[in-house]
Amino acid sequence: MDITTDSIRAMLRGENYIADDSVAVTLYAALRLSRPLLIEGAAGVGKTEIAKVLSKGLGRPLVRLQCHEGLDKNKALYEWNYQKQLLSIQAGMSCGVSGTDGLFTEDYLLERPLLKAIRSPEPVILLIDEIDKSDEEFEAFLLELLSEMQVTIPELGTIEAESVPFVVLTSNNTRPLSEALKRRCAYLYLRYPDVEKEVAIIKAKLPGVDDMMAREVANAVAYLRASDDVVKKPSIAETLDWMRALMALGSGCLDRENTVKTMGFVLKNNEDIEAIVEDEGFGKLLHQ
Repeated sequence: MDITTDSIRAMLRGENYIADDSVAVTLYAALRLSRPLLIEGAAGVGKTEIAKVLSKGLGRPLVRLQCHEGLDKNKALYEWNYQKQLLSIQAGMSCGVSGTDGLFTEDYLLERPLLKAIRSPEPVILLIDEIDKSDEEFEAFLLELLSEMQVTIPELGTIEAESVPFVVLTSNNTRPLSEALKRRCAYLYLRYPDVEKEVAIIKAKLPGVDDMMAREVANAVAYLRASDDVVKKPSIAETLDWMRALMALGSGCLDRENTVKTMGFVLKNNEDIEAIVEDEGFGKLLHQ
């Protein structure tokens, strides 16, 4: 498909991703320039979903690397098939051949997400999710990939990208990222939606939902996110889960009884639930 700002907007709408115009413009520019895109924001604001929407809308495979503490380049890039290597050594010894020649070749290489993405014959969407959970050493390792679209494997040398992946990195801001990484990326910051936008998201994701009910839930979630008593702020996905739970109970409005029964769908911390159930301000949003 031809990539234009209008086609990006249409793609987002087609996947029921409600976004501001700045999101469409940033995606368009990053795609046209083949620039990695760093998306920051609180957990649950729709960062990962953008990569999924691009994968579906552009018809490109999604390759995902989920970052975590202790992630190293071998787990992210490649590993050697040690079991196959051992079998090869044993077979060689049985034939009177010893040594390790030929063990570090393509035949024994196991692709991990980063290597899979750059060796793909067709362009992919490479999602490096929650990069802030990895350590600074791994972040530094990524710079070669982001700058040159190539990686280095000591036994095989430098491997250049067969096709250029579109790289999306996400961060929940649990730690600051390096300036070197940020310089290599286009940048997008996502905030929690306001009430009007959240109503639009609910209606897009849950066709047929009652307009008044959607607005009452969106107002209630906005209150929860703004409350100092709530430690774990509700994500958009949790808003939708809560709405589904209320609909399953047949609620036509945000009544107190069903709201209390379903709080575990929107708040995932018992202390948060107990504080909000007793909160007078929250109670004013509910029908008795």
